[in-house]
Amino acid sequence: MDVFVAALLPLAVVTIMFSLGLGLTPQDFRRIVERPRAFCIGALNQVVLLPVIAYIVILIFGFTAETAAGIMILAACPGGAASNVITKLVNWDVALSVTLTATFSLTCVVTIPVVLGFAVAHFMDATAPDVDIASTAITAFLLTALPIALGLAMRAAFPRMTAVVAPILSKVALVLFAGVIAGAIATNWQVVTDNFAQLGLALFALVAALSVIGFVVSRSLRLSDSEAKTIAIETGVQNGALALAIAGLLVTGGPTFNAYAIPAAIYSVVWLGTAMPAFLIIALKSR
Repeated sequence: MDVFVAALLPLAVVTIMFSLGLGLTPQDFRRIVERPRAFCIGALNQVVLLPVIAYIVILIFGFTAETAAGIMILAACPGGAASNVITKLVNWDVALSVTLTATFSLTCVVTIPVVLGFAVAHFMDATAPDVDIASTAITAFLLTALPIALGLAMRAAFPRMTAVVAPILSKVALVLFAGVIAGAIATNWQVVTDNFAQLGLALFALVAALSVIGFVVSRSLRLSDSEAKTIAIETGVQNGALALAIAGLLVTGGPTFNAYAIPAAIYSVVWLGTAMPAFLIIALKSR
């Protein structure tokens, strides 16, 4: 089963990122210049606030070693496509949501290796594995930036075909991701249940804190209510599939579902079971 997960996980991540690229246009990136204030506040939350809050949660709950490093890997990943879906459903700032998700899916080529290097060295000391920063950056590029760029190129070259393929591929990506997460958890059920109580609570606290603080920071800096809510979701939602893939590569020759990957797997369960319904209820009431 681990071979099955190891084979499908990169495919699921690439498919998700490629489908994201199919939905993008150059206009999505021009908004960075057209709306620099909202984008910069979103960037502040994603690049600075998120890792800092994750670090504080780790200290509060007393996590160490691989678990702490796994949470920091999750914090370094960009927002998930689910944030775009929720934002669109409730008619918040979809353009801002897509721009933030796409931009940080590209820049994670830099942020993931940096945060990963810090986390492994800081939380593991002598037991830290050798982390090849260049190799991690290349892996992040192959899993995120390249498929997004290919999706953009396909949309530009074949707009009619893309209009037909994109919705189908988006559903395929979700099925692949769900299958990989379900397979990883089922295969390692005892490990997940042993860690769920404390780690699940910590990850829920992380999502809740990031969402609330992201909204408060955005409103205090005079963004509109719609922009602030959009940034709150972007800050609180992480790409669990990418975190699981990066974590699975840290132990050379080892299992894909290793100790570093447990936070990413449990995060997916926590997000689907608590955070996503909470976001949807709040969003629908606000409509």
